Amino acid sequence: MTTRSAHGTSSDILVLGATGKTGRRLAARLRDTGTAPVRAASRSGEVVFDWTLPDTWEPALTGAGAVYLVAPDDPSHVREFVRQAAASGVRRFVALSGHGIEKAGDGFGFGQGMAAGEEAVRESGAEWTVLRPNNFFQNFDEDLWLAPLRAGRLGLPIGEMPEPFIDADDVAAVAATVLTEDGHSGRTYELSGPRALTFAEAARTIAEAAGRPIRYEELTPAAYRSELLAEGWPEAAADGLGAMFALHRAGHSAEVTDDVRRVLGREPADLEPWARRIAAQGTWAP
Repeated sequence: MTTRSAHGTSSDILVLGATGKTGRRLAARLRDTGTAPVRAASRSGEVVFDWTLPDTWEPALTGAGAVYLVAPDDPSHVREFVRQAAASGVRRFVALSGHGIEKAGDGFGFGQGMAAGEEAVRESGAEWTVLRPNNFFQNFDEDLWLAPLRAGRLGLPIGEMPEPFIDADDVAAVAATVLTEDGHSGRTYELSGPRALTFAEAARTIAEAAGRPIRYEELTPAAYRSELLAEGWPEAAADGLGAMFALHRAGHSAEVTDDVRRVLGREPADLEPWARRIAAQGTWAP
């Protein structure tokens, strides 16, 4: 995609959160295909970008015709950044959000940043697409639930409500497509995996792949919060995770969708073969 601004031709794709799960995969994918120049931005990345330091915004936006928007938890700067980006020549936004986030304002206290990002790009006057994925496979092997799985016990407050987990690589593939191809403007894509599993089933799938016992334990929200705080999580982060699970328990992210197939022309990856591949690397060994 090539757009025009007061500064001339703007064709770069600015990828925010470029060290995160989807951002780094997206930047690599775009570079591999050579579709457009990529500006990979983060607080510690090759392009320095910090939501709390507006002086970093303009240099990051220079030459950008499209932005992959990964909004921070704090929504206070999102609208102004999007306004500035549109004024600088950005003509396409792809905003990362979350499945069920439209319900986040119904007392769940979760996802304000993502909701603000959705609203800002819709009001920007530019082309926009919103991506709302489910929980990533990579939450099990990169950070969030890696340590509990290695310890042999995953305790969460989710009950029997299923979750159609999705591979972050599929989210990056969808993002690359909608950033570089026409026909997706004004659309909101709910991105799920091919089947919904309970967290207990997901833990069992990973245990079987790893060839070792890993048990799932159902916790009350209060017990989960207490465990997070005991592990050293900040209160705000513990409350955010608790709110996320409240949203999931209400069933707002349980639906399996076909939006990955609609965009990519193929089915999304399934958790079981992914788990076997990751387990073969010794990821969940104690």
